[in-house]
Amino acid sequence: MTMADIMRDHRRIAVDSNILIYLLDGSGERAESAARLVDAIADGRIEGVLATVGLSEILVSTAMAGDRRAFERTRATLQDIGLRIVVLDAPTAELAAWIRGGTGLGLPDAIHLACATRAGATAFVTNDRRIRAIPNLHVIYLDDLVA
Repeated sequence: MTMADIMRDHRRIAVDSNILIYLLDGSGERAESAARLVDAIADGRIEGVLATVGLSEILVSTAMAGDRRAFERTRATLQDIGLRIVVLDAPTAELAAWIRGGTGLGLPDAIHLACATRAGATAFVTNDRRIRAIPNLHVIYLDDLVA
């Protein structure tokens, strides 16, 4: 699958935290693939959404290090990308419970998929091979994206 395929087939995508962590770490093929995806979101060629749990997953390393500057830089970078942050409200939490019950995924991954679904995303981009498609949500693995 290519970025062109994603943009042709999906108007709104959800992004797993691991994709943005690759981007922020900034080296290697995964970072380059993540950058192509994020550029498409930042340029408005495709809409991107991120669950609030993903925001926490991305920011936690700088918080654990007690590095307020790095935390704020990372937060600002995420804001500049233009991702819509999807909050975990009661209906989304209920959907996450059903997803977790039906798939056996951990709660954070189930929340990612529930937030994606509730936001109207038709694809979820991740590199976690444990995550599989659910009804109305296609899963795309970053390592399968070709330039």
